[in-house]
Amino acid sequence: MTTSPGNLVRVVYAAAALLTGGALGGTLWQGLDQPGNALAFGAFIAVGELARWGSQPGVGVPPMRLAPWGREPAPLGAAGALAYALLGECAGRPTTHGVLQVVAVVVAAALAGAVPHVARGSGPALDHVARRVLTVGFAAVCFQPLYNSGELARWVGHGAYYALFLLVLLVLTALCDAVLAAAMLHARTRFPYGPLLRDELRALLGIGSAVCATGAVMALAVAVAGLWALPVFCVPLLLAQLSFRRYAAVRTTYRQTIVSLARATEIAGYTQPGHARRVAALSTAVGRELGLSGPDLTVLEYAALMHDIGQLSLVDPVPEGATATLPVAEQRRIALLGGAVVRQTGVPAAVAVVVEMQADPYREQPLPARIVRAVNAYDDLAGGSGGTAGGALSALEQLRLGTGRDYQPEVVESLARVLARGGLAPVPPG
Repeated sequence: MTTSPGNLVRVVYAAAALLTGGALGGTLWQGLDQPGNALAFGAFIAVGELARWGSQPGVGVPPMRLAPWGREPAPLGAAGALAYALLGECAGRPTTHGVLQVVAVVVAAALAGAVPHVARGSGPALDHVARRVLTVGFAAVCFQPLYNSGELARWVGHGAYYALFLLVLLVLTALCDAVLAAAMLHARTRFPYGPLLRDELRALLGIGSAVCATGAVMALAVAVAGLWALPVFCVPLLLAQLSFRRYAAVRTTYRQTIVSLARATEIAGYTQPGHARRVAALSTAVGRELGLSGPDLTVLEYAALMHDIGQLSLVDPVPEGATATLPVAEQRRIALLGGAVVRQTGVPAAVAVVVEMQADPYREQPLPARIVRAVNAYDDLAGGSGGTAGGALSALEQLRLGTGRDYQPEVVESLARVLARGGLAPVPPG
């Protein structure tokens, strides 16, 4: 029996809510153990939430809108939460807090740090909050009972094997978070799970590895030097966070420049308003459906945004910018001119190749070019029919009739599935 897309998300939310309620209730009933430690780590996590770089994108936003580290908008808070979950000693004295207190402190501190962001309308996404609660709970469940019972000391001691145990546990926690994040996105979008998981695992190599390493080092440093180690060890991650934020701003400006260049054909009257944005949005969705991820999706999006740039060479605009109805020779000339323009923009050469090969038989094209060609033709044909459901169905039927030479059958069927999930009406203009 198949489950609806929201079932997994509701289960995750329910599990996080139950864990949060039990942790807060249990901590209020039993009181805080070693309140100084709880207050110090709570303040550290709250500061990390205050310093986060913005909320995550909503469901359906193409992943290339963010750099890989954008998946963890509060790395300092995450590192502090993991360090508290793995804290066994403080300045040589054993700690006594348990799993419920760890979760309660993390949730309370995260909520306190998120208040200013929520007031500005940029609070953390619910998916992110639920994952944070469950992953921190996982780490605490794996560590605290073993430590408090003395089994961990008997098994691994307090030397190098103890540090190795923390690192292994953090890696497992990060993997669980990646699996959970990919599963939730798959449940929402129905994109293939494999590419989504690859994107999450790729993100772990960026800020994810820094968060895990900092969490382990902080737990070990506090065990030896006490709570004064917290401000010392937050400096490297804060500096890394500032560097990543600047790089993300550069990436955002770079993409905005490409979007502005793509709109030149609309402003000049060569294409319909919003055509490039619609083709880019549908192309990335189809690319996800076909298993593309990471850099391949970025190339696909940039090529889809700039696929019509060659029309600026035309003396007379094509009616409604519908190049799919032109003779093949004219389509190829426009594509080659567009590729020449794209090569001057500094984008990866693979983007220019996709643009240049728009008019070639699909068997000679790379997959991104096949996707852009089919989606561009769909938008031209459906837009020319007034954008109605009947026009969309007619456009898909024409694409299916052209699968002998012009359009790859798998791409057309993937496009049909994407449209079926979101309705058969074309993507509205921006």
